Amino acid sequence: MPETSFLAACIQLSCTSDMARNLAATESLIREAAQKGAVLVATPENTPFLGPHTQKVALAEPLEGPTLRRLSRLADELSIHLLVGSTAELAPDDPKRCYNTSVLYGPGGERIASYRKIHLFDVDVADGVRFVESDTVAPGSELVVAQTALGGIGMSVCYDLRFPGVYQGLRDQGAAILAVPSAFTQKTGQAHWHTLLKARAIENQCWVLAPGQTGKHDDDGLRHSYGHSLIINPWGEVVAEIQEGEGYCMAEIDLQAMADIRAGMPVSAHRRV
Repeated sequence: MPETSFLAACIQLSCTSDMARNLAATESLIREAAQKGAVLVATPENTPFLGPHTQKVALAEPLEGPTLRRLSRLADELSIHLLVGSTAELAPDDPKRCYNTSVLYGPGGERIASYRKIHLFDVDVADGVRFVESDTVAPGSELVVAQTALGGIGMSVCYDLRFPGVYQGLRDQGAAILAVPSAFTQKTGQAHWHTLLKARAIENQCWVLAPGQTGKHDDDGLRHSYGHSLIINPWGEVVAEIQEGEGYCMAEIDLQAMADIRAGMPVSAHRRV
């Protein structure tokens, strides 16, 4: 049976092309959150590297590569579930692109699940700023819910948030927690971040963990990330938030409270389309 109550933490980072610094900051914050009792810790999208897109493919590693081995050892050492928000996964059949992959480790350091981001950020934001993630990233194709001792964890990455069918599918597959590691831009974050995350929590009656990147990055001046990493309960209430700067937020995940909400308003059973 899953644990019914436990502490979870969302790590907020301001990553650049300096991978050594990124990983040192990540490890330090994970350790601090674990020392304060978090047994599920999630990091943002692009945890090891958030720099020029032209470098991303060259730095991509297989899931058994040194970067993720380091983080899996950390999960083992701290006996925590660790969600690495995303990393650049080598795509052997596509030398010009990689996968944007989220990876979940168990408290023994074992890889429980991995998810390749399905929806890629190909948009014109504003003021001539354009992102074409598909230039360097190949899309995934499968929804992933990791069944863990802490309940079902539905995995997604950033731009997936704008596609509610993803989260309905994750709920249908048994998700109790929706993980949304992100690097939302400042402009889109100010307009939509809180609203979309609350909606996904309410629609699916799930907990939401949304660790984000914050501040400016050295990706040719394109990106300024919004921050505001959040934990939201199944009623749509923000129960923990860190606004700007590196750090983390933490909250108790109460799965019995979620079950009570679902029993009182059985939305999933009422769905007709």
